[in-house]
Amino acid sequence: MSKNNISFILHNPQLSENIGACARAIKNFNFDKLSIINPKPLFPNDKIIATSVGAKEVINNCKVYKNLDSAIKNVDLIIATSSRFRNKNIKHISLNDLSKLDFNKKISFLFGSEASGLSNNEIIHANYTMQIPTNPNFKSINLSHSVIIVAQVVSSLIKLKKTKYKKSKKIKLASKKDIQVMTNLCIHHLENRNFFKPLEKKPIMLENLRSIFYKMELSEKETRILSSVFANLAKKG
Repeated sequence: MSKNNISFILHNPQLSENIGACARAIKNFNFDKLSIINPKPLFPNDKIIATSVGAKEVINNCKVYKNLDSAIKNVDLIIATSSRFRNKNIKHISLNDLSKLDFNKKISFLFGSEASGLSNNEIIHANYTMQIPTNPNFKSINLSHSVIIVAQVVSSLIKLKKTKYKKSKKIKLASKKDIQVMTNLCIHHLENRNFFKPLEKKPIMLENLRSIFYKMELSEKETRILSSVFANLAKKG
């Protein structure tokens, strides 16, 4: 188990103060991997540095991406935080359930923007969704507060967790990049066969298809097999 396997992703953050406070929050619990997707304010800026209060190195080492696909290529498990129930076939876990995770895997916690949270199109990239328990009549939590709650729980688990997960060294989990390539190949061949009908339903069909693949914990070998299957099914007999 290692803190180096844990990262935090802010999707489309709106306020400089919150970005800085999130950097401070993860450093409070000895984490240092922060990624930001399409930040609204100029990054970095003086306000971000000021509100990070001593976590300047987290900001300096922060990776900025244009889209979610790029940010998760080398991640094994993604846990999306959301205050709303989603009508998606993605397993929902609680903070207590984090103790069941294999912290030998690369795990990212995904947080949505202050304005709108995470959309369904972003949620489908996750293996799990997680809600921080709050007053049911007032569920909204500040972004940095959500980050610090998760960081504290995960930090405690890494320190206290005694059970070591063992798996065959011959089995290597597929990265999100591997799954993206396989999924795009499948979609490409389906498009060639005019599968997505009616056309107005194509976005939701793509969303559901990606959701199926993203939540599966496929090995590299399994993704290669599926890619081969998709390629061969596309061949004309």
